Amino acid sequence: MEQSIRTQPPGPRRRPPNGKGAAVPGPGRGPEGAGAPASRLRPVAGAPASARPATPKLRLRLPLRGRGEARIYGRRRTGRPTRLTAVGTGVVGVLATLAVAGADRLLFDGLGWLFGLGYVVVCFQLAVRVRYVDLLAAPISGPIAFALALSLLAPVDSPGVTAQVVALATGLALRAGWLFTGTGLAALIVLARFVAQRRIQHSR
Repeated sequence: MEQSIRTQPPGPRRRPPNGKGAAVPGPGRGPEGAGAPASRLRPVAGAPASARPATPKLRLRLPLRGRGEARIYGRRRTGRPTRLTAVGTGVVGVLATLAVAGADRLLFDGLGWLFGLGYVVVCFQLAVRVRYVDLLAAPISGPIAFALALSLLAPVDSPGVTAQVVALATGLALRAGWLFTGTGLAALIVLARFVAQRRIQHSR
């Protein structure tokens, strides 16, 4: 019996006719039956798959574009008007005053009430839109623009430098009411802004 087991080739052994013996599983068979292949892979000892940390997922966050978004592309929306620097205040004041004076000269052939009213509006806008650090530029730029508009667009009776100086002095004297109104309005607005900003700084 022992000799027959050694000489028999590998594989399941045939059962004896009387059915008392059991088949010996071969190298390619599993212990449960002839049809079940033997598994040579063993589970790795460690934490189960459900307990292992999941791979982190990358999430792309896009900036919201809505009314409640305070910052868009690094720029903050505050709803305040555009502030002018000292140079910008002078340039805007001169150009706006010359435009109003040119319109008055073109429509009424002189510098009258349209020029004075436009000058007051220009002074108001300059005082409102100038930066806090350049507040003094508003009441200074107004009179300079007023005098420049008179010297360039006011009618002159005779040519020459002396005639132009006399015409400028006469224009300033005749239109002193508009000049003082616009300049005084700009000075009052600048003073009010300065006091309000100082109070805000002291309250902090």
